[in-house]
Amino acid sequence: MTRTELFYTLALLQVEGVGDIVAKKLIHHCGSAENVFQTKKSKLASIDGIGEVLLKKLANQTIFKLAEQEIKFIESQNIAFSSFLDPEYPERLKQCIDGPTVLFSSGEIDLQSKRIISIVGTRQITSYGIDFCKKLIEDLSPLNPVIVSGFAYGVDIVAHQVAMENNLQTIGVLAHGLNQIYPKIHKKHVSKMEKNGGFFTEFWSSSNPDKENFVRRNRIVAGISEATIVIESAERGGSLITATLANDYNRDVFAVPGRTSDKYSLGCNNLIKTQRAHLLSSAADLIYILNWELETKPTKSVQKQLFVSLEEEEQKVYDYLLKKGKELMDIIALECDFPIYKLSSILLNMEIKGVIRPLPGKLFEAI
Repeated sequence: MTRTELFYTLALLQVEGVGDIVAKKLIHHCGSAENVFQTKKSKLASIDGIGEVLLKKLANQTIFKLAEQEIKFIESQNIAFSSFLDPEYPERLKQCIDGPTVLFSSGEIDLQSKRIISIVGTRQITSYGIDFCKKLIEDLSPLNPVIVSGFAYGVDIVAHQVAMENNLQTIGVLAHGLNQIYPKIHKKHVSKMEKNGGFFTEFWSSSNPDKENFVRRNRIVAGISEATIVIESAERGGSLITATLANDYNRDVFAVPGRTSDKYSLGCNNLIKTQRAHLLSSAADLIYILNWELETKPTKSVQKQLFVSLEEEEQKVYDYLLKKGKELMDIIALECDFPIYKLSSILLNMEIKGVIRPLPGKLFEAI
């Protein structure tokens, strides 16, 4: 996206009555944002949903002054930007009809050929939520997923921090411009975040973290990822809006179940009860539903063996899986010379001991 095209795109977005859907419609029809302003009104009027009132507002010179001011800010801060037509624009967001026309970013973000998941939840995260979030991300780390969240209190910041602790790329989607950070207390995490991913926003430097901006922000969180995970949520909350948006975008949604008496499990339990989310009890559930293939880490498996006592038959299976990486249950039975019924019991005991994990398609691997 050139500076000129950015200028006209920003100007178009400042036209009253033009949101992302209308802006993208106009750009698609005319070929570029610049062409929108150069196309005759009579031709623009033939586009469905474009009326005389909107056409008059395209001539408002104030929109160009505002666009130029924002470009000066972008250039002064070396902010990256991409339009919905650019190859570097997040692929899944391109599929969302109301996705941002322009996305601004900072940091070292690389989404090419990456697994992307969004983790959201209450700002009043409990010890249960913290422990689950840590275990989930740690167990998913061999898959090298990108962890997306909203950089807010509670579940959001825990997810970002744990991702960084596991050397995973993490992205905070902001509800304001890149000239500020909200909440301010999270400013201490910005530098490390930008080295391990960074930030996305559709908002200009003139935007404040107003309530309505968080709802708009949530559609990016939901749309950019393959799946949205709700760790904890009260009966109502922003994370449930994100889950609804993810469902609307035909994305998988997962929710962590909790006790019916726990306030911050009510939202998750309801998502599961109404079949708007898969029940998530461990990383294995997500891996299975999303059909992810887990890469093996032999060094971790060796360390695990030092702390777990295995029976002779379990040791035989473990050594085999350690050598093979992962294998089908039928092949394990054949190679280790166990009948299927007996192997099933052995594998179950080993899974309980935490030395193997099941994968989709009756595959098993050593941890």
